[in-house]
Amino acid sequence: MGEFSSLACVTRLIKLIHKYGAPKRFYELAGTLVPWLAALTAVLMVVGLYLGLFWAPRDYQQGNAYRIMFVHVPNAWMSMMAYVAMAVFAAAGYIWNMRLADILAKVTAPLGASFTLTALVTGSLWGKPMWGTYWVWDARLTSELILFFLYVGYMALQASIDDARRAAHASAILAIVGAVNIPIIHYSVYWWHTLHQPASLTLTNQPKIYISMLIPLILMSLAFTLFYVTMLCVRARSEILWRERNADWVRKLVGSRT
Repeated sequence: MGEFSSLACVTRLIKLIHKYGAPKRFYELAGTLVPWLAALTAVLMVVGLYLGLFWAPRDYQQGNAYRIMFVHVPNAWMSMMAYVAMAVFAAAGYIWNMRLADILAKVTAPLGASFTLTALVTGSLWGKPMWGTYWVWDARLTSELILFFLYVGYMALQASIDDARRAAHASAILAIVGAVNIPIIHYSVYWWHTLHQPASLTLTNQPKIYISMLIPLILMSLAFTLFYVTMLCVRARSEILWRERNADWVRKLVGSRT
């Protein structure tokens, strides 16, 4: 019975992917979800920032300088998560020729690059009072910088090829190969002697920070995750309209709004 139940779940999942894998279906679904996702993102962001800036106590070693953590850590987390998502989308588009997957990979790249750049900047600002300098060629910082260059390289490769299909295939290879940098970023603090501290929050160990600091950190991480999903939907809708601009459903949609 268990095997039949699992098979039924997989079958439903495949049907769901095929149902909303069409650009038109995804466009409609994303349009429905965006207002709700945006509202939830805003609520989590406001609450998380308030708790992080005013409710969480002052750190006994770092003082108030540590509060940049509530922006730095979620951005660093999203920089890696967005790249994994981009690589998965790119691989799906390359292997199964899914147009929607190519679109999702393309629109993820600038979002991931923004998260990575923000993580690098906030990390430098946090590092100045802790390390006495804005930048060191630390393993974690260097691998995160390489991640930023991978995003930029992916976007540059996309822009350099006029044919969307060829651009998606070429950039997919770069995204898939570049994914090897993600475990390097994560484990760099364990593999090498670095100034960067290990993760304070993991799935396998007890949190290493007080609950009053942990709660706003989790809220901010959820807010940034939902922000990514929201912007993914918004940017994907725009890209779909451009790519499908000659389709009948797009012409009818534009005509109904003019």
